[in-house]
Amino acid sequence: MLKTKSDVVRQPLPFSTFSPSQPGRVYLLPACFAVRGEMAWNAYHLSHKIRLSISSFRTANSLHAFPNSSTTAFPLRCSAFYPIKSSNSRSLSASTTAAAVTTPTTFSWEDVDRASQPEFNPHDSADLRGFFDKIKACNRGSELQSQFLPFVIEDQIVGYIHRSFAENLRSFQNVFVVSKDNCDGGQVTLHRMLKSAEDRTRAVGEVIKCLAEKELIPGIRNELYPVTLLFGAPVFFSLERAAAPYFGIKAYGVHMNGYVEKDGQKFLWIGKRSPVKPTFPGMLDHLVAGGLSHGIACGENLMKECEEEAGIPRSLSSRAIPVGAVSYSDIDGHRFKRDVLFCYDLKLPEDGEVESFKLIPVRHVANVIKRTHFFKSNCNIVIIDFLFRHGYITPEYFGYLDLLQSLKSGDCS
Repeated sequence: MLKTKSDVVRQPLPFSTFSPSQPGRVYLLPACFAVRGEMAWNAYHLSHKIRLSISSFRTANSLHAFPNSSTTAFPLRCSAFYPIKSSNSRSLSASTTAAAVTTPTTFSWEDVDRASQPEFNPHDSADLRGFFDKIKACNRGSELQSQFLPFVIEDQIVGYIHRSFAENLRSFQNVFVVSKDNCDGGQVTLHRMLKSAEDRTRAVGEVIKCLAEKELIPGIRNELYPVTLLFGAPVFFSLERAAAPYFGIKAYGVHMNGYVEKDGQKFLWIGKRSPVKPTFPGMLDHLVAGGLSHGIACGENLMKECEEEAGIPRSLSSRAIPVGAVSYSDIDGHRFKRDVLFCYDLKLPEDGEVESFKLIPVRHVANVIKRTHFFKSNCNIVIIDFLFRHGYITPEYFGYLDLLQSLKSGDCS
């Protein structure tokens, strides 16, 4: 039984999955299910329903594991260092992928397949520049930090607010104090009467509602993020998730690589986001990922996301292994993202199925990351971390240590 969410559009576009009765055959499902977050893991599949034809990934010189779909295809360019671009005027360049992309990204699974093939560009196998490009795309604008005022609570800098955006806060004098000090360049603080975390959360929440009504903070999620100096430190107050980058607070999340191992080869489950998602519509995504809300532990949050996004039961998700964290710092207009992502690996049964995801050889996933901008940008960092830990990127590669260090380009604390 497939799950759906409210952001799914039921379009009559075909999408391929494996046949429940004939392994290796391809059947069609509505394209509305071809997205992460709108599908379910049926535990029955693990032992009874479908045996994935993994060998099909290795039976031909030119892999065709991802059948045609009716989405618009990308024209592919055989170049080691230039991104694949869409046929419209909006390029998925490094300058756009780290931001919240609002125009649906149109490419088919066949495009992903073609870009993943070794023969698509046989000369980039030992080159890390494509990976460096993806890290850079998540860490833009460091030279613009002077445009932001420190957001200070109890004499601690907990975030950064763009000077222009801070002007919107001046009219809320009972909540925010925007100072212009010639010595320190100015700062934003909360009114001294707001002393408790509860009072701060309530008062700032009312301001966020007003700013959202003026479309200054789009995409309200009604989900609270903790405002804290360090992970696990006392929480000063809680802030609406959509407002987090406008206040430049540290935000935390969990990302899980779901993989399968067969005959010594590893495969990753990859999903495709809904074309109506407010952020990164239509792009490739992890099996499971989610922001870390206030009051929930990482492991518990991961199991919750597994159930909600992929229908993976707790009997399986509880086996996910925490393997570290990555971080990035990205400035885009008034938004300052300072994110830390806790990474998990979950080894899944080779005879299982995840509806509307694709099982792709890890080496091919690496090629897609290097050669295209098909993935949601922060997923690139998490998968590159996976490539390091599982031995796909080795010290023999030029730039190995630089790339490894760049996985924590942000304040990972």
